[in-house]
Amino acid sequence: MTDDMPTTLKRARVPGRIAALGVAARLGFRHMRRRLARRVDPGPDLAAFRRHFETVLRRLPPGTLVDARLVELPATRPPWTRTGIRLDAGDRVTTFAAGRTDLARPLDIWVAPPFQMWLRIGDGPVFRGTRASHSLVATGAGGELSLASYFPGEWAKPDGTLGTDPRDYDKVAGCMLVAVLVWAVPIEEGLRRLQALGDHEGLVAGELDRQAHGRELPRGWKHLWFLGDSETFFRCEIAGRQRPIACHTRRDVAILQYDVDVELVPGLRLEWAWKVDRLPTDLREDTVPSHDYMSIAVEYGDGQDLTYYWSAGLPVGTVYRCPLPTWTARETHVVLRSGSAGLGHWHMESRDVHADYAGAIGGAVPARVTRVWLIANSLFGRGEGIAVFSDIALVGPGGRIPVG
Repeated sequence: MTDDMPTTLKRARVPGRIAALGVAARLGFRHMRRRLARRVDPGPDLAAFRRHFETVLRRLPPGTLVDARLVELPATRPPWTRTGIRLDAGDRVTTFAAGRTDLARPLDIWVAPPFQMWLRIGDGPVFRGTRASHSLVATGAGGELSLASYFPGEWAKPDGTLGTDPRDYDKVAGCMLVAVLVWAVPIEEGLRRLQALGDHEGLVAGELDRQAHGRELPRGWKHLWFLGDSETFFRCEIAGRQRPIACHTRRDVAILQYDVDVELVPGLRLEWAWKVDRLPTDLREDTVPSHDYMSIAVEYGDGQDLTYYWSAGLPVGTVYRCPLPTWTARETHVVLRSGSAGLGHWHMESRDVHADYAGAIGGAVPARVTRVWLIANSLFGRGEGIAVFSDIALVGPGGRIPVG
């Protein structure tokens, strides 16, 4: 059991208005100090991005491209934006994106292209890249390539149907500009030709690096589809640790899921080891603009998930529903550890997920546990979080079931 962690949990109220205003005030004050010190990020230069690609696309050797477009994605436009480019199976494409979506300018909260820019081919499933660039070979039935600026939306279906109110896009600001290149040559050859003509802010070098050194997803795990792929979690090797998974989050959000089917009986425990080196925020995490954290979670048969995390400052044992509007009904957070003490060291954890459901979520306890999750969010504060999870297992009367 975790040191100083209550054996039973009590649900906490949603943080009061004063607490939320306190977080907003701290963020606003930080932004003001950066402005006075002239350390504010000036933001992307979309005009320079446009000039660069208009120039290099004209200079590429004949026979390099099948098609190329520059597509604007205003943050206020709900999905989807058609590119006018039709793709068939086997077509090779690279996209480069610049810009951002401002969620709260006074608080300096914005989202960058690696998470924000999504794609869809015809009626196929939505997807995103893991960086501001992405290359792919089209598969399936093909169709027109469409692009989307995602947040503050959330997908309801894999075909790109929104599950949120399109009017939410009226509340944000900003724009992205996307260069779409359809290659007549192999992707790497096309990128090398493009790089020889100049590289805008390292985008081409970054895409070549992604293809050569992309991080490997841990075996058996998958990304939560409506948050998309990422490079946040990846396999690693650590002596003495079983099935270790590294986590490095910065300006992004990712959820990995591992399917299980375990009867939820009294005493069923989730066990794991973790070493957290850096927390992605120094603020309380129970408000929307400060909801950055790293955690491990169980998903129950009724769709609820209970997620255990290391807080920057909330007391151990704090329990609250997720502050994000689209997650409040399904996710509950438990503060397992808090503060800087113990960072950089390994800790073994064990939680009774049957008792914790009753104490943290309440109501009739479902019959089964269906998934284990790993979560990392640094989207709002754009901080950096570093951790390693290992030795994950569900332990009950039937024995120990390794996860991963």
